[in-house]
Amino acid sequence: MTEHEHRHEHHHHQMPLKNKYEEALEKYNLNISDEEVKDAVKTIIEEKVHKNDTPEVKRFLLGSVELTTLKTTDSDESVMAFTERVNQFENEYPTLPHVATICVYPRFAKTVAQTLEVEGVEIACVSGSFPSSQALIEVKTVETALAIKDGATEIDMVLPVGAFLSGDYETVCDEIQQMKETCGEQKMKVILETGCLKTAKNIKTASILAMYSGADYIKTSTGKLEPAATPEAAYVMCQAIKEYYEETGVQIGFKPAGGLNSVMDALIYYTIVKEVLGERWLTNEWFRMGTSRLANMLLSEILGEETKFF
Repeated sequence: MTEHEHRHEHHHHQMPLKNKYEEALEKYNLNISDEEVKDAVKTIIEEKVHKNDTPEVKRFLLGSVELTTLKTTDSDESVMAFTERVNQFENEYPTLPHVATICVYPRFAKTVAQTLEVEGVEIACVSGSFPSSQALIEVKTVETALAIKDGATEIDMVLPVGAFLSGDYETVCDEIQQMKETCGEQKMKVILETGCLKTAKNIKTASILAMYSGADYIKTSTGKLEPAATPEAAYVMCQAIKEYYEETGVQIGFKPAGGLNSVMDALIYYTIVKEVLGERWLTNEWFRMGTSRLANMLLSEILGEETKFF
């Protein structure tokens, strides 16, 4: 076969893949305007949030926190101390729910796994060249495999945002699929970096492609870029999760992260999930919040006094 024929054949072979993604997207309503999303969110915030401002909901939210440390200054010592706080919490507050997850860089998966004593706390690692996602896929999958070998039970990867914005859905879906294959049984979250996607239509498209390619959760942001999570992005993502569930019967989890700075922020995200997705998603398996500062704020409100535990 000549090189020309070979190239032609390869090109021919790739064509149906493109259509596969377009076909997948055609089943969903992508014709959404940013204005209607803003209005819907405004209504939810004005009419519904206050009903959820209760001690029970705050306890639930504490149990949905992914306690996160992703600092340049992290070390084995600091991550060990960070994990020890979760162990101590169990002893000091036996009647309160423990956090859902500890989230760290892959190099600390082993440290957390060896230090953590609390049953039922997941170990999440941001992997695949977080936060830019700009490594070669071979590097991403190796990093992910090593994190899992060292004890990660969940992987948070970043959508290849550059490829997505240039319309290269094949690369986007391909990388997510390869990452999910590497994760195997372990849960994988795909971070959309919604601040870079800008429009409701882009956010919904990225949500569907991520779920279609094997995401177990979709997550708003890395927290490393502004704007991070917004209620509007959360609303669009939850709509996508709902439509995907109706279409496929597959339940996908949701994680807002980055910019969750107050208990009110947490209540807003909780309310959006409740209103769009319903009770079925209101467990700490399907709803998570990525944050480092919120745990202390929730704890303070639950206990009725300022508490800096974590």
